[in-house]
Amino acid sequence: MKYFFISFLVAAIGLVLAFFIGGFSAVYITAILAVLEISLSFDNAIVNAKILKTMDKIWQKRFLTWGIIIAVFGMRFIFPILIVAIAANMGVMETIEIALFKPDIYHQTLLEVEKLIYAFGGAFLWMVFSDFLFEEKKVRWIKPIEKTAEKFGKVNNISLIIAIIIGIVITYDSKSYEVAIAYFLGLLSYSILHGINSALSTQGIKNGLMGLIYLEVLDASFSFDGVIGAFAITPNILLIMIGLGIGAMFVRSLTIWMVEKGILNQYKYLEHGAHYAIGILALIMLLKIFIHIPEVVTGTLGLLLLILAFLHSKLEKKNAK
Repeated sequence: MKYFFISFLVAAIGLVLAFFIGGFSAVYITAILAVLEISLSFDNAIVNAKILKTMDKIWQKRFLTWGIIIAVFGMRFIFPILIVAIAANMGVMETIEIALFKPDIYHQTLLEVEKLIYAFGGAFLWMVFSDFLFEEKKVRWIKPIEKTAEKFGKVNNISLIIAIIIGIVITYDSKSYEVAIAYFLGLLSYSILHGINSALSTQGIKNGLMGLIYLEVLDASFSFDGVIGAFAITPNILLIMIGLGIGAMFVRSLTIWMVEKGILNQYKYLEHGAHYAIGILALIMLLKIFIHIPEVVTGTLGLLLLILAFLHSKLEKKNAK
């Protein structure tokens, strides 16, 4: 319970603020948004736990302090504001005014650039998934797929090669240079972070400031879907920020709990399930450039994979006794 004390405290404060904004209906909407964020980001917590367990305690704490400030105010408020400001060629203060007092206009502008958001986020998450898929593993979950992938993994830069091919197909089908730029910026961002981290770390372990930056960019890629999907529930950006912020806090507490309790060591297929969920999320984000897919589909598929991975891990653990 100690791991989630701050999260429950933040949730209580957030729900009180929501009540003052719009009464009990606002409290209900905020709670739904928090659940939406947790369900969409549960796999994010597992991947974060894998990275955090290699980091010093001080950086784990900073992930919960600095990280949550960036996650709540950066990704759930400032980032959508900046996107709309750039897309609509407006000033930041003017955009904030529209977001607070003309949410319908703000939402419509955000929808106009959602394809760019999905292209960037989908590219980044695809690289996270494919790097895991093609690496040589000591533990395999879906053995036929993972053994085959490991053979292809012997080809240098196979993840990037496939990602570039996907990018060419998306560019051709979308007929949009803006989507192409967003997609390849996602690949570039991942490659830069991955390259700098490899240069500064030992044995590829993400550490210190670079680890924190990587985790925040990863969180950003996960949150794109949640931020846009939240507008289907409410146009009020303050409620969106509070609700998704509460969810983000619980995801971080969950991450620290998994690190300190060694959950990934106890349930060996959880990491695999999380990465497959990331792969599905990446594909769905890229498909959303062309077709509408409800957020509930994304969350449900990811959750099912995690449940399967957990149950299989538990069964293996029981049989090993």
